[in-house]
Amino acid sequence: MSKVYGSGKAAVRALDAVTAEFPRGTFTAVMGPSGSGKSTFLNCAAGLDRPTSGRVVLGGTELSGRSETELTELRRDRIGFVFQAYNLLGALTVADNVTLPIRLAEKPVDPGQLAAVLAAVGLAEFADRRPSQLSGGQQQRVAIARALVTRPDLVCADEPTGALDSRSGRQVLALLRTIVDDLGQTVLMVTHDPVAAAHADTAVFLADGRLAGAMTRPSAEQIAERMTHLGDA
Repeated sequence: MSKVYGSGKAAVRALDAVTAEFPRGTFTAVMGPSGSGKSTFLNCAAGLDRPTSGRVVLGGTELSGRSETELTELRRDRIGFVFQAYNLLGALTVADNVTLPIRLAEKPVDPGQLAAVLAAVGLAEFADRRPSQLSGGQQQRVAIARALVTRPDLVCADEPTGALDSRSGRQVLALLRTIVDDLGQTVLMVTHDPVAAAHADTAVFLADGRLAGAMTRPSAEQIAERMTHLGDA
């Protein structure tokens, strides 16, 4: 897929014929220098933005050509989002924040499903707390639980450890690794951090809007070395 912002001489090609596939039950990190197209790629893959050309297919469903209403429903039901800013509602409890996508869809909340998701992220005892009563790492776990509660086809994580200290960041990355390994979840994560990317099965590199290679089960050192060469390019 390609994505161009603007037109004529002012046009900016944020993505240039990028083709990638993310098999179910895998953890992929998207890396690249600032301005490489990482966020644009994630936004197009998640249906938050439309590619100028090409197609995006989610679990057999093509996103192109769908109305904004259809895309909104698809994102709500089939894609989970985890952002650097936790985007929790301070007036709601942990349980209410986690189940918000279900309630927005006007569907009944399954207490057993909620309990299972909270247990999976290690927050079973925090259901009645407010976000302000939690640490940053715990708040990000709430965000991950919210992303998982609809049992989505894809979890998109945009710099999920960017606002966390190193210890909390490691815990969140370990959790993302666990939901892939134990729950069979598919995770697509944008990050600038080689240590974070090393938790993934595959690291995909972008440079100037183009695909610049991939590495399978790379170490943080290998990723940092590749990133150095991307920066030189």
